[in-house]
Formats: sequence, structure tokens, C-alpha cells
Amino acid sequence: MKKVLVVDDDPNIVEVLRLYFDKDGFAVISCLTGERAFETFISSAPDLVVLDLMLPGKDGYDICREIRKVSDTPIIMLTARTDTLDKVVGLELGADDYVQKPFEPKELLARVKAVLRRVEKREESGLAVPEVSEAAEVVSFKGLTIDKARYAVLVDDQEIDMPPKELELLFFLASHPNRVFTRELLLENVWGYDFYGESRTVDVHVKRIREKIEDASREVNWQIKTVWGVGYKFETTLV
Repeated sequence: MKKVLVVDDDPNIVEVLRLYFDKDGFAVISCLTGERAFETFISSAPDLVVLDLMLPGKDGYDICREIRKVSDTPIIMLTARTDTLDKVVGLELGADDYVQKPFEPKELLARVKAVLRRVEKREESGLAVPEVSEAAEVVSFKGLTIDKARYAVLVDDQEIDMPPKELELLFFLASHPNRVFTRELLLENVWGYDFYGESRTVDVHVKRIREKIEDASREVNWQIKTVWGVGYKFETTLV
């Protein structure tokens, strides 16, 4: 039986989700405050976390950061706010999906199932991304090193501050130099499943990566290039 941790300060939402998830064969663990969320996560070891953004004390961003330091467990964020920036920040911190309140419990349940199916499929196949060895933890070019093991990016030997999803996107593209990927393929391979959000998420991440790595290097022999009407590629002559 799969376990879902629901973190929300509204007991009515928690109870409704418990009813829906229980009926579909999920075990539900719940927590009403941000202070206890990480402790509950560690003690319960859920298969997925449904995490409210606005919590008393620690908010959803704080909890997401804490979880991502120790685990890749899928996280679906809930929020009553409509600000696109909130959504982008959550995704950059490592959230896997974003659901706006008010929502239909059946829709959230469907998203949870989709995430878990993708995770299971990836684990069974043993292939996180095509054509990339699991052992490949570092990608290097002249003036650029992406170290996925340490989650570090170096440009001209200077470490660049980069959130997890930006680094993972850059690592994936750089691991396949001069190969074009659609936004949908990037969402699937970097976020790990068919992401329900807009493909604009990829555009935002690429823009921020470009600002950080291309402006920081004195001699750029590589770039993330837009292929109009298709997607993006990491273009370099150094392969």
C-alpha cells in the first residue's frame, strides 16, 4: 500500500483527501503545521507528499527545501495563490507538480497516481534518462563543470549558485551535446514524469541558467540554444 503524507493546516481538506485516498487504497498520514512536517516525513517515509504552500510557522517552501536535502520523494504543492512566480519558485526548489486551490479531489488523486506510475516505471527500467549512464555524475567542458553528485556548477572555476531543477536541466542538456529536445521531453526527463504544468516552466529555467553561466564565463564555447518551433539544445564545438 502506497503512503501519502498530506501537509495542510485546513483539517477539512485533510479529511476530504483522506476519504478519497483511503477509498483508492492509499494510506494517508497527515500533518497540520510546518514545524512538524519534516519530522513527520522522516518518521513516516511516504511515497509522495502533498504539501500546502501557506502553512503556519514554516511554509511549504521551507519544507520542500528540507525534504530535497535528503530525499527525491515526489512533492505536489497546493496553493490558494495565483502568482506564477510562486509556482516557478516551488518548482525550482524541487516540487514535482503544483495544484491551485480550490481543486477537485479526483483531479489531485489522478495527478498523484500519474506521478507514482512514472516513478515506478523509471525504477523498474533502471533508466533515469536515455543514453546517459547512471554512473555519469560530472559533465565538463572548457570553462564549465556540472557536478551532479555535489550539486555544484563551476564556471571558470567559480561556483555558481543554482537551484536543483536548474542544475538538473543543465546537466541533462550538457550530457547530450548538440542534440535537440522538445520542452515536453525535457519536462519528462528532468522532472521525471509527464508534468501537468505549462511548458513555459522550461523556458523560465533556461532563461535563468543562461543568465548565470553565459554571463559568468569569459570565453563561451557553449550555449543553450533555442531551436525555434522545436525546443532547446546544449550547443558546443568541444565534443
